[in-house]
Amino acid sequence: MIFFKLLGESVLFAYDALRQNKLRTFLSLLGVTIGIFTIIAVFSAVDTLKNNLHKSVDKLGSNSIYIQKWQWGGGEDYPWWKFLQRPDPKIREFDEVVKRSQTAYAATYEISIDNRIVKYKSNTVDGAQIDATTHDHDKTWNFDLEQGRYFTELESRSGSPVTIIGYDIAKDLFPEGDAIGKKIKIIGHYVNIIGVFKKEGNDILGISDDKEILLPMNFAKSLLDVQNGKYGPQIVVRGKKGLTDIEVESELRGIMRSIRRLKPNQDDNFALNKTSILSNQLDQLFGVLNIAGIIIGGFSILVGGFGIANIMFVSVKERTNIIGIQKSLGAKSYFILLQFLIESVILCLIGGIIGLLMVYGGTFIVKAAADVQVVLDIDNIIKGISISVSIGIISGIIPAYFASRMDPVEAIRTN
Repeated sequence: MIFFKLLGESVLFAYDALRQNKLRTFLSLLGVTIGIFTIIAVFSAVDTLKNNLHKSVDKLGSNSIYIQKWQWGGGEDYPWWKFLQRPDPKIREFDEVVKRSQTAYAATYEISIDNRIVKYKSNTVDGAQIDATTHDHDKTWNFDLEQGRYFTELESRSGSPVTIIGYDIAKDLFPEGDAIGKKIKIIGHYVNIIGVFKKEGNDILGISDDKEILLPMNFAKSLLDVQNGKYGPQIVVRGKKGLTDIEVESELRGIMRSIRRLKPNQDDNFALNKTSILSNQLDQLFGVLNIAGIIIGGFSILVGGFGIANIMFVSVKERTNIIGIQKSLGAKSYFILLQFLIESVILCLIGGIIGLLMVYGGTFIVKAAADVQVVLDIDNIIKGISISVSIGIISGIIPAYFASRMDPVEAIRTN
């Protein structure tokens, strides 16, 4: 009961501080509000980026290996001249990988052509990405279909002129909504639409099926040289369940070195890329962003903490007579201490809640402006409240201690 009495009185005193000294209190709370907003906004931004990264990794496959010419990465030390001399993956090598691998659940040979024009009657779409793949693409990549179906094995082997198109392409070419069974013209040939990918939107790695046109590899062979390096040929291998990407990578390295007849002292002339390369690089970036947010927000909170402490010292001075009367009537020192400490915590909580509400409002603005779903989970809300409470305790403990140590007689005499 004593605690609830203290809480009630502290809420009233905090309300009086806000009501009687609006500008002073507002300026003091501003630092806490900005600090909480900055820290939680950065945490939420990093969580959003991580969430998008995980979605991208899910699409690519956490234990998938990409056999390519170029190593993923970049920077000043990136040896591009070394990778330039490497040969591109060939279909013959893909066939050998499928034949020899014991760790592969599925494998595909894939190419990609960017910025192509697609036509249906008088409707045209620019910037389409045409991809061609061998049959097991649905096993090496994760995707969902809005309409229709995937290629049958017969369609893949015979090179049937069929395609699965992205959601955005279907929406632009067929406003009426029914794309299945229609024929579109790509690279001078007509293909029959058998499926439409589900809407995905862009992710952190820029991977999306929304503007993709997927063709069977054997059909693409009749249109162009699918082994030409300008189409970015790659072999994608997804490992069996229960195996790590390291186990799959180790076996594929041995297979590729054997296929290309590399001597033990020769370096690999191929790259084995995996999603962990991207994840590790982005995790470092996320760590830097978190630290930057904590530093910037920390300075704001520090200023806000001094402001709250100043309010509490002023409050103690203004209520010296009341403190003296309370102590003369038998109020214990801890009662006085908790009274001011709770008041300080409540003031900081007000600032923290305002900061959290600003972040919450910002999620809707970002969603409307960039079509990105910002992650503001319960962990970040708890962090914001915990930081506010901590600042309230730190800022209020010294003024509260001074108030609790006052001599009642001297306090009553003070004007």
